[in-house]
Amino acid sequence: MIGKKNKFNQLIEVGNPKDVKLGKAYILFEDENRNITSYDIEIKSILRDKNSDRDMVIQVIDPKLIDYTGGIVQGMSGSPIIQDNKIIGAVTHVFKDNPKKGYGIFINEMIELDKRY
Repeated sequence: MIGKKNKFNQLIEVGNPKDVKLGKAYILFEDENRNITSYDIEIKSILRDKNSDRDMVIQVIDPKLIDYTGGIVQGMSGSPIIQDNKIIGAVTHVFKDNPKKGYGIFINEMIELDKRY
């Protein structure tokens, strides 16, 4: 795992969606000092709908991020989701009724979209 408050300046392996599992993961997001910081999340469910840009439900569990932002906020879309030292996706949406929960998209979907444009 990348240490808290470290700049993210290294290569990271791309994870395969079939290896994504429920449980602990983390996201990378700027802290109040503009440092890229890792914050703990949990992957609550994995959605296998090919017609959606919502591949997983995530929940912020890191008290520092909850204190800082209240959960997932505007501007956090695209924040990398890391599990088992692999990038597996990115934050896409927040639950309207619960800012501690949101959706993520698998990284391979993002790579495929990028190839089309």
